[in-house]
Amino acid sequence: MKRLLLSMLALSLCVTPAAWAKSRSGVVTVEVDLSKQEQGKEAKLWIPYAVSGKHQAVTDVKVSGDFTTSAVYTDKANGTPILFAQWGKDAASRKLTYSFSVEREEVLVRNLSAKETPWSKEEFAPYLQSTSMGPVDGEVKKLSDSITKGKRTVLEKAKAIYDWTCENMYRDPATVGCGKGDVCELLKKPGGKCTDISSVYVALARAAGVPAREVFGVRLSKKATEDITSWQHCWVEFYLPGTGWVPVDPADVRKAMLVEKLDPKDAKTREYRDYFWGGIDQYRFQVAAGRDIVLNPPQAGAPLNTFGYPYAEVGGTALDFYDPKSFSYRITYKEQ
Repeated sequence: MKRLLLSMLALSLCVTPAAWAKSRSGVVTVEVDLSKQEQGKEAKLWIPYAVSGKHQAVTDVKVSGDFTTSAVYTDKANGTPILFAQWGKDAASRKLTYSFSVEREEVLVRNLSAKETPWSKEEFAPYLQSTSMGPVDGEVKKLSDSITKGKRTVLEKAKAIYDWTCENMYRDPATVGCGKGDVCELLKKPGGKCTDISSVYVALARAAGVPAREVFGVRLSKKATEDITSWQHCWVEFYLPGTGWVPVDPADVRKAMLVEKLDPKDAKTREYRDYFWGGIDQYRFQVAAGRDIVLNPPQAGAPLNTFGYPYAEVGGTALDFYDPKSFSYRITYKEQ
């Protein structure tokens, strides 16, 4: 079996977190086995590749397997790091293991000022435009205008949309994966999971002239060890001039309400809404951003709606990443 220790990208150079008030650390391991997929065809695998950033430190990255080639690339539009591996047509076994240590800090951006510094809409154009499933015109624009009526600043508009999303969306546990984030359909039936709820916020914010983006990651367990294969999570950041990118997570507000059977007017609901307005917990780490993704190297299929899951093609045909057992892959967490 070949063994490859990938050197860290510039983005993922070792970062030592200083005085993190609340943090969570551990080893995440991704195991992929495409051996049972159709033989005699070339197989390709793309995995979101976690790197260090302002709020997370990624170290001790290891990649091993029987692949023919492997490398780390980034996508052109978003700069999302991608671990790519490839197997030839004659490969009887197609296995890869990717592990890394991650330490993630809680993020709290409080006392947001309504006083804005000058900013350029051209600079933030990518975070104001529509996506294939998130238009910023038509019914979305009409709704956004009604929500933000009388609001003048970026902060006022962002908060009004956050309040509306928390009050009008709901978590639907029957949704597959994290949801597709099809905003027009969600405005007809506002139930879904994290990508759905986050996408509605982003589309409404962009329609109101507030730069916003989805962030894709995976949750970290609170237990010493746990299978986190299906723990993908999506949250939101909006740009506040003079402050920077501010995290908000209306999806986790609605999840807490469902799990704890909370009424919108309950005091605990208010606590969650206050916390996730400018705050996110340490039990998650970021892996990707952007929508309508063209991978690097490019996939044979259509652009990916999101890239929060491993993606693979065998003979140019995509596997269902929402079905990890059939795919097959497994993600585990071990406390460090």
